[in-house]
Order: sequence, then structure tokens, then C-alpha cells
Amino acid sequence: MSRRQKLLRRFLGKPKDFTYDELAALLRGFGYREMKGGMTSGSQAAFIDEISNHIIRLHKPHPSKVLKRYQMDDIERELKRKGFLP
Repeated sequence: MSRRQKLLRRFLGKPKDFTYDELAALLRGFGYREMKGGMTSGSQAAFIDEISNHIIRLHKPHPSKVLKRYQMDDIERELKRKGFLP
């Protein structure tokens, strides 16, 4: 099993300690890149799929880097909507 597959399996299991860095790696595996600067330079984050121009926005977790459950649910819903997940 590849690192990407392991990360996806972990994400779909909704662990309580899934980090922002793990999310960034997962989304990079789907072809998204993190947008830097502008409105996304503070506590907001945005990932864009340059092929479809689809943007996933979220609030960066702080002070810890662990994502909240609702954020993971929202991201899963977006990935399903785009056809990346069944």
C-alpha cells in the first residue's frame, strides 16, 4: 500500500489527531496545491485543483495543527463531489 493510500485510509477513518500537514499532503496527492498569499496568508487556507479550478477553503487549525471533525467531513464531501472518492 502506498503512502498516499495509507494517508487516505487514515483520513477516511476520521482520527482525532489528523493534522493540517497530513491534509496538505493528501490534497497534493489529488493534484491540489496550496495557495499562498492574499487572503490565504493568515488563518485561512485554500487548496486549488488547477485543472478544474476547484478550490477547497478552510480555516487553519491553531494553536494545534489538528483538524476538527467538521473540517474533515467538509473536505470529504468536496472530494466526493469532485469524483475523487466514491
